[in-house]
Amino acid sequence: MRELRNEQLEISVFHEQLANGLNVYVIPRVGFQQTYAMFTTRYGSVDREFIVPGDSEPTVVPDGIAHFLEHKMFEQENGEDVFNTFARYGGSANAFTSFGMTSYLFSCTDNVMENTETLLNFVQEPYFTEQTVEKEKGIIGQEIRMYDDDAGWRVYFNLLASMYELHPINIDIAGTVESISHITKDLLYTCYNTFYHPSNMNFVVVGDVDPEQMMKLVRDNQAAKDFSRQPDIQRIFPEEKQEVAQPRHEQRMAVSIPKLQFGYKDPSRPTGRELLVNEYVTAVGLEAIIGKSSPLFNSLYEAGIIDKSFGWSYDVAENFAHSIFGGDSKDPERVLQEVERAFADVCKNGVPEADFNRSRAKMIGRVIAELDSPRAIARSYAAYQLKDADYFDIVSVLEGITLEDVNLRLREHLVPEHRAVSLVLPK
Repeated sequence: MRELRNEQLEISVFHEQLANGLNVYVIPRVGFQQTYAMFTTRYGSVDREFIVPGDSEPTVVPDGIAHFLEHKMFEQENGEDVFNTFARYGGSANAFTSFGMTSYLFSCTDNVMENTETLLNFVQEPYFTEQTVEKEKGIIGQEIRMYDDDAGWRVYFNLLASMYELHPINIDIAGTVESISHITKDLLYTCYNTFYHPSNMNFVVVGDVDPEQMMKLVRDNQAAKDFSRQPDIQRIFPEEKQEVAQPRHEQRMAVSIPKLQFGYKDPSRPTGRELLVNEYVTAVGLEAIIGKSSPLFNSLYEAGIIDKSFGWSYDVAENFAHSIFGGDSKDPERVLQEVERAFADVCKNGVPEADFNRSRAKMIGRVIAELDSPRAIARSYAAYQLKDADYFDIVSVLEGITLEDVNLRLREHLVPEHRAVSLVLPK
């Protein structure tokens, strides 16, 4: 075990890579009442084609299988409900699947060691039968139909489908009723054995815990299980062109106010610290020009054509990156016109220095505020580690960003040909 010390933030991370390849990170926060732990695999909805270690031919699996697998992991061979086990020790458990990762987690104020054992054991003891798999198809099918009727969900995934022609990010994380009908017990075990190997996972715990005791518990737990080292997984993704698949998508649904989202595809593919630099240079620029304290946001808000639901996000991973903007709007066409005009002006003349300074200071404050939340620390630290980046480097990255960096980045990113628009309109 080695200590990784961030003197600027006065935070230590205790890290050890175990013999089976699992990366364990213990982040002690003295005085915290809550402890938050996450067991995460670098496996998400976009991992639909890959070569199983030891095989020579690619395996293609049905869309939605990563999310399906997450659901099935809570089922135990002895019939016991894992949530009841956590509750017995005062723990609250959950899980989620995103495009690039699947995480299992708990939070508690007592019995941290017992809850940690429970988390590690149930995630590493899969149990699937054809009967339970068929039953789960009905449950997840209902969930998919529910999201099909959710206007906010539809405007988002319609936008992704408009932006990306071939990349599997254009598929709903849960898949479709048709795609999950092809999931079998054997396919679930194939995906589990490929992606749930400890060498493809990390364990992060944040709270008032003793690093030596926690590391020993995890080390002993893993040593008692039979995991040999596994070669790297070869993931296969189609060649995605930079232009959007289609510039505009409209759908009619039972909504009273139109929902608007538009986004820009980004060719950036940095890794490590450069990924953080790219992400936060972009974020500072977008917050400066369209964040809730920007002149553009306030002019649109005062005109009554957007409300406080309007916002932006920037998402970057190893094989995709994009920004997304949007919210409810009584006049989405005018919003698009005003934003297009403002973005063109910024790309030509640059971001005003006062707006840049305000945006950067806001970002730094937001990151520092997160350090009081074990949940925020654990989630962000686990996610950035899968991208070979250090979450605790963000403040120093932000402090090093210049106005020139931001202006250059916005000109590279806000290219009109890389923009797609998604609308959900009243029937």
